Amino acid sequence: MAEDSIAVVDLDRCQPDRCNYECANFCPPNRTGKECIITRDERYESAELYEGGPDQVSISEEICLGETCGICVEKCPFDAIEIINLPQELDEEPVHRYGENAFALYGLPAPEEGKVTGILGPNGIGKTTAVRILANEMMPNLGEFHTEPDWDRVLDEYRGTELQDYLEELRDGDVTVARKPQYVDQIPDQFDGKTRDLLERTDERGALDDLVERFGIGAVMDQDIDSISGGELQRVAMTATLARDADFYFLDEITPYLDIGQRVTAARIIRELAEEEDRSMLVVEHDLAILDLLADGVHLAYGRPSAFGIITPPKSVRNGINEYLSGYLDNENMRIREEAITFEEHAPRTATKAEAVVEYPDLKKSYGEGEFSLEVEAGKIHESEVLGVVGPNGIGKSTFAQLLAGKLEPDEGEINSRLEISYKPQYIDIDQHMRVDAFLRSITDDFGTSYWNTEIAQPLQLERVMEQNLTDLSGGERQRVAIAACLSKDADLYLLDEPSAHLDVEQRVMATSAIRRYAENHDATALVIDHDIYMIDLLSDRLLVFDGEPAEHGYASTPTSMREGMNEFLGNLDITFRRDERTKRPRVNKPGSQLDRQQKKDGEYYYSA
Repeated sequence: MAEDSIAVVDLDRCQPDRCNYECANFCPPNRTGKECIITRDERYESAELYEGGPDQVSISEEICLGETCGICVEKCPFDAIEIINLPQELDEEPVHRYGENAFALYGLPAPEEGKVTGILGPNGIGKTTAVRILANEMMPNLGEFHTEPDWDRVLDEYRGTELQDYLEELRDGDVTVARKPQYVDQIPDQFDGKTRDLLERTDERGALDDLVERFGIGAVMDQDIDSISGGELQRVAMTATLARDADFYFLDEITPYLDIGQRVTAARIIRELAEEEDRSMLVVEHDLAILDLLADGVHLAYGRPSAFGIITPPKSVRNGINEYLSGYLDNENMRIREEAITFEEHAPRTATKAEAVVEYPDLKKSYGEGEFSLEVEAGKIHESEVLGVVGPNGIGKSTFAQLLAGKLEPDEGEINSRLEISYKPQYIDIDQHMRVDAFLRSITDDFGTSYWNTEIAQPLQLERVMEQNLTDLSGGERQRVAIAACLSKDADLYLLDEPSAHLDVEQRVMATSAIRRYAENHDATALVIDHDIYMIDLLSDRLLVFDGEPAEHGYASTPTSMREGMNEFLGNLDITFRRDERTKRPRVNKPGSQLDRQQKKDGEYYYSA
């Protein structure tokens, strides 16, 4: 194979007991007597030298003809093989490779002292791998996965680069690090006890009381860690990490489960720690508005998810995000996406004048004396519109969705029970032991048709998960399947509660496009609850704003225009947005900046008019 190509075998998909080794039988080098594709047992004398089963295939990258051949890719009945041409400009060896025909990472981000460095890129592209290497949780093997990693070889590879000093200090134990894990919902599996017990053992800077107050987690300090919500777990994880006395802090996705106000608070705390105490931060994040607000510079990650990832040198935050959205990296002269992600033609839209599909009266719902209560003003949801719903966590947005869906009964007011509702809940609990394709086929007769594939499956990137079991899906995969299931039903109203959760930037845009296109092409009506301003901005025709006291009392006014609703919502948060001159994407103004002060003075929190 050419030096700029790699072969990847998905061991979860490679099923030799269900095929006739078509990949090997039709491989041109194999047919000339060469051992390009053989079993792993045939390739190696010892099972210690390979991962996977002995009957699964091994592809020799030295013999393989590369992507120009691709016969094995076409012949594999389970889509388990990828032959990929790497960018021609890539003239370096991998930083780390997980094994033969496995994922390879090229390049590492360079954390800067006293700065906040961001990493932006799709899921499965190596961002967490890079963080784990820099946090000294794993050693890079420089692509030599059959040998033990060696610090001397690593330092030789990075001699003369920005990372040399950092890696030497890491090897010698002269640098301390603290890392917030990506999946905070796994914390209860690793710690059994009260929240206070977990946090007090991390308080190395004497900053715990201040962080607890600013993150707003005082109410859960004496609760068992396995009893608190996802948003509370996220804030506890950040508190635990930032309370440590470290030289470098690695924060892997800070926004999941948080509302926009909590996201802005987290961004401000991270920036202050970097600026006032000269701490160094490296943040992996998919919320572009928050990344824009908190980072001093950004590394982009691109490649082929689960196959290879490349991390670029640092770029300015504005240029880096704009290049990522455009799909073209200027310095690298590299196109990473066929189409740009654009914003100009979308929000704010003129409110629709169509007939009302849903017309609800004043509603009240209480969970009991001293418990949470919700009041909702009477309103309408129009035919063929997407109504965005925003507000803090614990304010009643999901309760309202469940009232509309008939999952809850209001204490006062009545919902039209004759409506056909398709509902995607906030938390997706999948316990059905069935394949994705069988699950979706059970929902719609359109499954597999060209219409369904074009309108739903392709935008939601479902092709590679169709043969997987529902219980084996990742969080992002479950989310996309749940959105597909929701849109696949015939309904008067489609309710989607936090469809952006667990999705990367591109997946969010694709999901947004699928929801929007479905509403437009089928005169469908949708209500979407989300905390990602980009998704709400791209998707919504009008806005429903929730306010109140989280976990105590919530209130929702009548749906309004995007400008009126966003001015109310952002005014409550005391933050302003502007549009980027080049891409028209939403950008959070730096607090206290001239533009921030002027927009607040004009009462225009949602872009200047």
